[in-house]
Amino acid sequence: MKKGFTLMEILVAISIIAILTAIGIVSYGSVNRRSRDTKRKSDVEQIRSAIEMYRTDNGYYPSTGAGSWTDMSNLSADLVATYMPSIPADPKDPDYVYRYKATDVSGGSYYGYCVSAYLEAETPASNSCTPDASQTPAHNFGVKSP
Repeated sequence: MKKGFTLMEILVAISIIAILTAIGIVSYGSVNRRSRDTKRKSDVEQIRSAIEMYRTDNGYYPSTGAGSWTDMSNLSADLVATYMPSIPADPKDPDYVYRYKATDVSGGSYYGYCVSAYLEAETPASNSCTPDASQTPAHNFGVKSP
């Protein structure tokens, strides 16, 4: 009698391995998206902290002109070096930029703001400011001044 595996046993083993591999690949992608979202939230909090330090020193938030959305790189002269080492970049694509908008103008100074970003895997809470939807991909996460 010959010892060995039948064709059916080999096919079952290959099928099980293929299913486990597919599950692993899907889980790995999901973990990566959530990880990038966590980094984005951390970046936004770092930006928020720098903006708050700016307000503490100046009495108002940086201006964007007429309360319009602008890339964070346009605020680098106001924030970088004094309040943060550099403007953070998106962990997946440097073309996905963080955006800033000054709000609550009074006497030419701004007393509120919103910072927005794009999150891949999460649906953010609705208690934040309205993010900049004009971006591609549309921003879906925003934090506002306290």
